[in-house]
Amino acid sequence: MKKISLVTGANGHLGNNLVRELLKRDEKVRASVRDLNDKKPFEGLDCEVVYADLMDKESLIRALDGVDTLYQVAAVFKHWAKDPEKEIINPNVLGTQNIMEAAKEAKVRRIVYVSSVAALSLNKTNSKDKIDETTWLEDSHGNAYFDSKARSEKMAWELAKKYDLDMVSVLPGAMIGGEFLKKTPTMLGFDSILLGKMKINYITEMTPIDVNDVTDGMIAAAEKGIKGTRYILANEEPVTSDDIIKNAKKFVPDLEIPQKYTKEQLLLLADRLELEAKQNNTQPLILRSQVELYYGGINRHYDITTSRKDLNFNPKLGGEALEEYFKRVSVGLSK
Repeated sequence: MKKISLVTGANGHLGNNLVRELLKRDEKVRASVRDLNDKKPFEGLDCEVVYADLMDKESLIRALDGVDTLYQVAAVFKHWAKDPEKEIINPNVLGTQNIMEAAKEAKVRRIVYVSSVAALSLNKTNSKDKIDETTWLEDSHGNAYFDSKARSEKMAWELAKKYDLDMVSVLPGAMIGGEFLKKTPTMLGFDSILLGKMKINYITEMTPIDVNDVTDGMIAAAEKGIKGTRYILANEEPVTSDDIIKNAKKFVPDLEIPQKYTKEQLLLLADRLELEAKQNNTQPLILRSQVELYYGGINRHYDITTSRKDLNFNPKLGGEALEEYFKRVSVGLSK
């Protein structure tokens, strides 16, 4: 009898691509979602789709019945909310507590917990020392998503130790590509550059990575990752905002170059936009926390030695992944 793998958040970008990759490898997959009526992400896929909500522990226990490997993917992924504690932090942190306790009750053999490079140190220095898996976020600058990823992963490790659960965590970079029905904030951000909607150059670095490289890394982590280890699934070398714009211009030659502003100018603009967003119930173009987190002087060079050694992780370069993504988006624009 085949062992069952449960993928939570299976209708999301990473979760759905993971389900597809597991099925390609002839794995028996159970996919959990909060809305069973949303069948489109699973059309043509031979997997069991079940209901589970991270805030409903009983539903998690049912979904985990008979499961060998849990891929804990489900999480709130957004940077802005009128009530960030209620909409972002609580679901991610309390949801983690619920799924870990449910995994203990269900006697799951192995847990692959999805965190993010957002949970790692930002190393805001001019040092070129690479950031490795031993580091943790020092200051979220009030960004609820960054805060929630660090807090929820720490919660997962505390409970894994308390209950002696066999867990590894994976920390992906900015995922693009693969199959998707709904774009993530990451993809929408890159789209806004390609479409000329992004008028501001953050003067920053990012680590785009093909989601298929991430799913390969996750499956390798499940199969041969060392218990208690964090694995960075990102590119070692980042791409700069100028590199991203140059890449976009390959497909949109007349692209208007986003303007560069000082940090002080961006902070003033972010304050105004956040105030307007709260008044109008809209989402601001930029956040004060994003300016603090992304603007200049941040080292996003990652040390992925552990992932290479244990998981044979060898992702395509960030610029290559981004070029493939921009090409795909630009083809859609020309239709």
